Amino acid sequence: MLHSSAIVDDGAIIGPDVKIWHWAHVCSGAHIGKGSSLGQGVYVGCNVRIGANVRIQNHVSVYECVTLEDDVFCGPSTVFTNVVNPRAAVPRKDEFQNTVVERGATLGANCTVVCGHRIGSYAFIAAGAVVTRDVKPYALMMGVPARQVGWWSAWGERIDLPLVGTGSWTCPHTGDLYALNGGTLSCNILNDSVS
Repeated sequence: MLHSSAIVDDGAIIGPDVKIWHWAHVCSGAHIGKGSSLGQGVYVGCNVRIGANVRIQNHVSVYECVTLEDDVFCGPSTVFTNVVNPRAAVPRKDEFQNTVVERGATLGANCTVVCGHRIGSYAFIAAGAVVTRDVKPYALMMGVPARQVGWWSAWGERIDLPLVGTGSWTCPHTGDLYALNGGTLSCNILNDSVS
């Protein structure tokens, strides 16, 4: 579904069952996977890659060199950058840095992702947080700059494990088993409905 006020430039690739709402703009070379949704006022830059079933809420700009893998959620007014040191009078298109948001991650409303970083699968970035470094899979990040304060499950709730050490936790909704080893959390996903 493409709203009549939305603009999709020639050369953009739009998968099946994609919804593009009011005043959105998708630039040439962008690729949007099946079943994704772009809210009101969303901008998708040239050569951006957006996976399947991605939800981008209102007023998000996804600039060139950003990749959103399958099942990513971008809350309203999420901010991405692609240059570390922008100046209006200094062209820096040859200095763009890649940003990757891995499968299933959630970016809360009004958070900012500084370019050149990778956000791990199923990580949860709290509203208003500013990401200035790579984020581990399943990490719960809050603050300015964002710091890890816990772990978050693929189902979408806090995991009762410390930030480092060893231990395990079973999701009461899916039966998925999470294992902490050092400072890394892994998951044996049993229920593919959330993965």
